[in-house]
Amino acid sequence: MQTILGQKKTQTQAFLTDGTRIPVTVVSVSANPVLAIKTAEKDGYIAVQLGQGIKKHATKPEIGHAKKGAKLETAPYFVREVRMTDDKDLPALGDKIEVATVLEAGDIVDVQGFSKGKGFAGGVKRYHFKGGPRTHGQSDRERAPGSIGQTTTPGRVYKGKRMAGKMGNETVTLRNLEIVDVTADGVLIKGLVPGIKGAYVVITKVGKKKNYVALLKEEVAGEATPEADLSLVQETTSNEAEASPVQETVKEAAPVQEEVKTEAQKEEVKTQEATPVEEEKKEEAQA
Repeated sequence: MQTILGQKKTQTQAFLTDGTRIPVTVVSVSANPVLAIKTAEKDGYIAVQLGQGIKKHATKPEIGHAKKGAKLETAPYFVREVRMTDDKDLPALGDKIEVATVLEAGDIVDVQGFSKGKGFAGGVKRYHFKGGPRTHGQSDRERAPGSIGQTTTPGRVYKGKRMAGKMGNETVTLRNLEIVDVTADGVLIKGLVPGIKGAYVVITKVGKKKNYVALLKEEVAGEATPEADLSLVQETTSNEAEASPVQETVKEAAPVQEEVKTEAQKEEVKTQEATPVEEEKKEEAQA
């Protein structure tokens, strides 16, 4: 399998290991159930029918098709057929295709989606026409399309002429986008993909990038890992263990200081007791 279905979630930015900042689109890719398998003998072509999402208000035929094919209780919201060149690596009916089995970081993919509708737009916005000149009194020709046909031959406007009309709201395929990261439930695609947030897309692998630069993740960015935290705890514990004998020595020295204090107090008491005797001797000497 080279194709898988996903749902566009949001657009953000990321950094590569060489310091480059890139725009990325987050696409959620849950396991795609195989709803049906088309064979050359029965259907005239080889294809695999995949589903994505959950349809809230599904019809009875849709629910019956999901139960018969993949034995699902609810019908998928988004269903697409993936053409296969041969029947060698066809999955079994009811299998679930995981994103890790189809895509990996560094793959080049084509992303097909349904573009945003922008309503009725003029030629300048729709096809980037330059408009007419401002000079020589042409005040109303700045955004006008100009001439749209020829003269007598052919005497009409060709089909497909670029003019004002409805813009967007059509199937668009962006080619040669790069997968920068693959997670358990989605992928990060470098650049932008068509559609609004929540739109479903078809991702098809077409090649592999030669000079692939990995995505800068949290571990690479230098954040503390559980192993580093554990080493810090061990170092702190060892420092506390080394400091404990010194603290015990200080504690043991405390009683000695108390003994010194008590001896000094004893000398003061002796001095105070000897004072009256010295005074009596002084009085006798004076007499």
